[in-house]
Amino acid sequence: MSDAPSDRLPHFVSQAPYDPGGAPQDDTPPTSQWRLVWQKLKRHRLAYISGLFLLMIYASLPFSETIAPYALEDRNADYLYAPPQAVHLFHEGEFIGPFVYGYKGVANLALFKWDYAVDTNQVQPLRFFCSGAAYKFWGVWSADFHFVCPSRNGTLYLFGTDRLGRDMLSRVIYGTRISLTIGLIGISISFVLALLIGGAAGYFGGWVDNLTLRLIEIIRALPELPLWMALSAALPVSWSPIAVFAGLTVILGLLDWPGLARAVRARLMSLREEDFATAAILMGAGPARLIGRHLLPNFMSHLIASATLSIPTMILGETALSFLGLGLRPPVTSWGVLLVEAQNIAAISFYPWIMLPMAPVILVVLAFNFFGDGLRDAADPYS
Repeated sequence: MSDAPSDRLPHFVSQAPYDPGGAPQDDTPPTSQWRLVWQKLKRHRLAYISGLFLLMIYASLPFSETIAPYALEDRNADYLYAPPQAVHLFHEGEFIGPFVYGYKGVANLALFKWDYAVDTNQVQPLRFFCSGAAYKFWGVWSADFHFVCPSRNGTLYLFGTDRLGRDMLSRVIYGTRISLTIGLIGISISFVLALLIGGAAGYFGGWVDNLTLRLIEIIRALPELPLWMALSAALPVSWSPIAVFAGLTVILGLLDWPGLARAVRARLMSLREEDFATAAILMGAGPARLIGRHLLPNFMSHLIASATLSIPTMILGETALSFLGLGLRPPVTSWGVLLVEAQNIAAISFYPWIMLPMAPVILVVLAFNFFGDGLRDAADPYS
């Protein structure tokens, strides 16, 4: 075969000298995994709306005192077990703005209760960004500013009142801070324990893995609610409300880590055999750096989604324990504490609005479930 230039195959490689500083052909930056997760989550309408709802609820927690129309322990002996008031805009065909009608209370001696009738002659316009009931902001500063207040010498009981004449809506708003904070702190404790214990079991294997699995199986074999009840009942009665709050949070966090730890273990056992993990070890990465820098970031989105689905369990756990009298106790106010009055069936039959603290529990738990499901699907953006 001849080696003449005419017999050679055509050469299509560029003969221009290599310029390492030249611009790449594609100037589009690579899309990060978190951006892909966010883009897919936005397409999940129910999860996206649930996430916005939860963000709004948590953003309101620092301002519970100003959002609530009344202070936590404000009482009105003239309106015991008063029913909810409806907000109206028009009175006799005339636009007035947001207002409520006043009450007329009549003693029902046959049933030993108060009957309330709406008095349409008492038009009570609502006040916004106003001075109202005094309170201690965050328990430190004295203030009286509220976003919405009843009219002067009027009432604003959108959720009705309890047996002591306290506004149920204000107490629900105050209880939201406690119930949702327990969920966040509890899942933080559970998340850290799951990463440490599950990460050690998945990376080292051997007797560490066997010991971790046996411990997980023992904890998961115990019935959850009776175990919570037993540990909560063991808290000393002499403890302050803050100490009981801290103890209950630790109990919920310490008992919720096994499921998440098992997921961490399984993922680490599969990822530690990948080529990038072997390369990191050959380059001198120690166990802590390999797990924290290379292995965990590869499935952190899945862990966050799993943790999000665990928060409703802790909220329901606190609500159930407080409802049974084994969790938080007055003067601390949570959703479970507010539902204690619902144990009286006779009271529920006469005053069904005392069950209204169940509404935020249901809404928040459903929102967390919808958001967690959507986040779990979005955690795999290539599916």
